[in-house]
Amino acid sequence: MAERPNFLSNEKFLVLRNTLAEHLRQIAQNITPENFPGICDEQIYQLLKEAFQRTGANEGSIWLLDRSREHLVIVYNSGDRSEEVTGFKQPLREGIVGLVVASEQSFVETEVYKNARHSRKLDDKLSVMTHAIIVVPFYFLNECRGVISCVQLVKTKRQADRLMPAGPAPAGFDLQHLSTIQRVAVIVRDLIDYRLLRIAVGWNQP
Repeated sequence: MAERPNFLSNEKFLVLRNTLAEHLRQIAQNITPENFPGICDEQIYQLLKEAFQRTGANEGSIWLLDRSREHLVIVYNSGDRSEEVTGFKQPLREGIVGLVVASEQSFVETEVYKNARHSRKLDDKLSVMTHAIIVVPFYFLNECRGVISCVQLVKTKRQADRLMPAGPAPAGFDLQHLSTIQRVAVIVRDLIDYRLLRIAVGWNQP
């Protein structure tokens, strides 16, 4: 069994802990859907893309709360139509993504288009149907600030007065796929926390 390192805190830093915590809180207040991409880089996006691919998702997104905490805004999307998707805003009280923020509980479902809580606004915008979805809370700086989601999509056809799936259904998601997205959400959280800490103490300076 490996020996655990016994690292001790430096008292000179401990007296500044409250000051640092307050500064990080102020930094968090100034993070918006518009400037959030500035604290990410290709390493974070590549981690997300690889996780989405492992689950068999067509694409995935980061949704961030806006300043009013009344809407969720897509600040990153891995799909082919990311330019259309990024910036999409949905009221917090609507859809499964809002439910996950409110409950801070992860969600996975196949044939989610049958779920009355599923919002079809983005599907209608893109003329697709969400067949399966995973949504997990997205934390950084000790607070839930949005969600990470990924989806399996199908094209649609109009049947009578409603849209129906066209073509074979995807395989769907299971609990192992959910665990994959939960793990990558933790990694992304830690990377963002570390970068914001570096900013707070000036380590990002040359």
